[in-house]
Amino acid sequence: MYQPPVNIDDLINQSEENHLYFKLIEQTNKDFALANEPVDIPLDIFPFQFKELVHEKIYKLIQYKFAEYLNLLYIIDVSESEIMKLDGSDLVELAEQVTFLILKREWQKVWFRNRM
Repeated sequence: MYQPPVNIDDLINQSEENHLYFKLIEQTNKDFALANEPVDIPLDIFPFQFKELVHEKIYKLIQYKFAEYLNLLYIIDVSESEIMKLDGSDLVELAEQVTFLILKREWQKVWFRNRM
């Protein structure tokens, strides 16, 4: 049964335990490319580097390309209500929280596709 991860480390652990870590990276690459904001994450990347790479990309999108950031959220299908709950006073913290929401949604897609 699907258990929503409580934080990004839990998310990575779940993906590794289910042998779907590489699928998570592939899905993330695919959706970022669909939004015309490729991130090109290599499949052999370590988990902490993976989350840092996505975090850095989100930070830059929020700061410099806000319309593209919104498009990315739409393409990935991140819950608008969850985004609205976030505190935007600290841009670094906001990017970290959005990174978790994005990866949580990507993980949900991967998990369900591989359980059907």
